[in-house]
Amino acid sequence: MTVAEKQSLIEVKHLKEYFNINTGMIRTKPLKAVDDVSFTIKKGETLGLVGESGCGKTTVGRTILHLYKPTDGEIIYEGKRIKSREDIKNFRKKATMVFQDPYSSLNPRMTVSDIIGEPLDVHKLTKNKKERMERILELMSYVGLNSEHAARYAHEFSGGQRQRIGIARSLAVNPDFIVCDEPVSALDVSIQAQVINMFDELQEKLNLTYLFIAHDLLVVRHISNRIAVMYLGRMVELAPAAEIYDHPLHPYSKSLLSAVPVPDPKVARANKRIVLTGDIPSPLNAPSGCPFRTRCKYATAKCAESMPEFEEVSTGHFVACHRVGEIND
Repeated sequence: MTVAEKQSLIEVKHLKEYFNINTGMIRTKPLKAVDDVSFTIKKGETLGLVGESGCGKTTVGRTILHLYKPTDGEIIYEGKRIKSREDIKNFRKKATMVFQDPYSSLNPRMTVSDIIGEPLDVHKLTKNKKERMERILELMSYVGLNSEHAARYAHEFSGGQRQRIGIARSLAVNPDFIVCDEPVSALDVSIQAQVINMFDELQEKLNLTYLFIAHDLLVVRHISNRIAVMYLGRMVELAPAAEIYDHPLHPYSKSLLSAVPVPDPKVARANKRIVLTGDIPSPLNAPSGCPFRTRCKYATAKCAESMPEFEEVSTGHFVACHRVGEIND
């Protein structure tokens, strides 16, 4: 069965996450970190989520797991809406997260066995100490750590090894779904490839589903089945990985992909870099209509008047742009 034929595991519908920011003595203003985002992730699939720093990628991942309480919208897991405390508790037994920074996400006072074993203790997944230790060693073997590492502390490991500890911890509850929040961005390039390959192997072995958040487009292309592009809290394009790399339709996606380095000097010289003018507007004072219009050379009066719909322009290819048909003829 191909990924396209599989059932949806996670459905996100009109997700919003607003943070109230103090702007005066008693005045607040909503910062729209995530503003009306919708997508689905099928079982066994990896959905890559990309965009510039501050666009809301990490907030999407954390809100799905209810680390932030959603301002509005629905998160549906296996057909059931996650709403009550009991729903969230049960969901967290099947959905976990690998954090970006392997240095700050591990408790320096805990040994590796205690770090990995903590989810087992919280959810009472083992019957006794022997079973607990056997499970910890099994998880360590999944990520390339051996039994000698169990009694050591996080500061004794390299960045790549620390991230492996974090990944082992995320696997402890035997999850179906993992949010990977830029899991290789803090690692050396040589280590990144090892960790990415390990994610692939674990997905195949344990039938995992990923939301893979990153800003490195080459990494995302390697691991993702589909890729979603975010800009200023909104999703602007979503398509299969090959389709979005070969035929990007949104002006922002085109600019992002034009910046991807190409190993062939001749091809690199032939490629034209699409340089955006201006800075990203503040989510506190987002422009009216399309959020990208202030940096888009195709923007018209209509772009300022209304937000473009996130529509399917071809099979599996969604774009939010008023002029998508005109600029891609």
